[in-house]
Amino acid sequence: MTMAKTDFSAEIRTLRSTFSSIEDVSDVDQIKADIVTLSEEAGAPDLWDDPAAAQIVTSKLSYRQSELERLTKIRTRIDDLEVLVELAELEADEETIQEADRELVSIHKALDELEIVTLLSGEFDSRGAVVTIRSGAGGVDAADFAEMLMRMYLRWAEKRGFKATVMDTSYAEEAGLKSATFEIDEPYAFGTLSVEAGTHRLVRISPFDNQGRRQTSFAAVEVVPLIEQTDTIEIPESEIRVDVFRSSGPGGQSVNTTDSAVRMTHIPTGVVVSMQNEKSQIQNRAAALRVLQSRLLLLKKEQENAQKKEFAGDVKASWGDQMRSYVLNPYQMVKDLRTEHEVGNTQAVFDGEIDDFIDAGIRWRAGQRRPRK
Repeated sequence: MTMAKTDFSAEIRTLRSTFSSIEDVSDVDQIKADIVTLSEEAGAPDLWDDPAAAQIVTSKLSYRQSELERLTKIRTRIDDLEVLVELAELEADEETIQEADRELVSIHKALDELEIVTLLSGEFDSRGAVVTIRSGAGGVDAADFAEMLMRMYLRWAEKRGFKATVMDTSYAEEAGLKSATFEIDEPYAFGTLSVEAGTHRLVRISPFDNQGRRQTSFAAVEVVPLIEQTDTIEIPESEIRVDVFRSSGPGGQSVNTTDSAVRMTHIPTGVVVSMQNEKSQIQNRAAALRVLQSRLLLLKKEQENAQKKEFAGDVKASWGDQMRSYVLNPYQMVKDLRTEHEVGNTQAVFDGEIDDFIDAGIRWRAGQRRPRK
């Protein structure tokens, strides 16, 4: 049986049409204008007088330059593919035709990835992210599951070359985590990871049950955007209660001998933030305040837009509220209940291979946001 011959003319027309749509949505002219403006700001002699502001400028410039480079590179690859196909067909070179086939598949994949970025158009989507994972119903299995999810997201960040900073870890008594918070300060980390917010459900034979029974447990994932200097969230000191305590490790053991860990409570809303990653109380207070500001900024926008579920949401981490199931027994399957995307390789998922779930979630959310006809 001979394989069907690729219709390169039709395929290249499709590539150019898709690329043109992505280019329009990306607004290349605006990207170029931003690069000019940011380059001028980055070249200012007093830029580094304020290191935090300088970091924002250089980070935005780098990201915009990368955006333009990605678009330019894809256009060049489509042009080069057309030349390669012409050459292969002219010389009837089967090996070159196979090379063109492989490049065609690769370009389609690159365009899919670019298209996902164009769907990140929410108000805070371009921000970094602060992610909090909390164990829910299920006792020690839930705490262990929370730790599995923490590792999954940190591995995902590592695979992408993103720097993840663990800001707070509260260990459970027997195993796993009560809660943990980490920060990914990368462009579009919030838009990307916000589709992971919700209740995650694990079904497995419990390693903590000496009778080997199947256990269902839950963990909640909360994702909020990283606060920026330009955000106007002023919190009067009278509205904040600060408690200090010693940092603790697994099993409740003390990991330092000073009261450096900080618990910050916003009295009017009841929002609580704990921080123990840094060595000094001053650093932990600053980090806790930044996360508190992020959560209050999000709360403010939720109230303004009356769209609480679109952001961090009211995540109960119990039955009837889950958005994804991880089943390890009696069969192996991870399934997203919103998008219906599923995979059988559960170990790969827990090792951070979650891009397909995230991409499906972003496309699903874009569909939810479109006005109903």
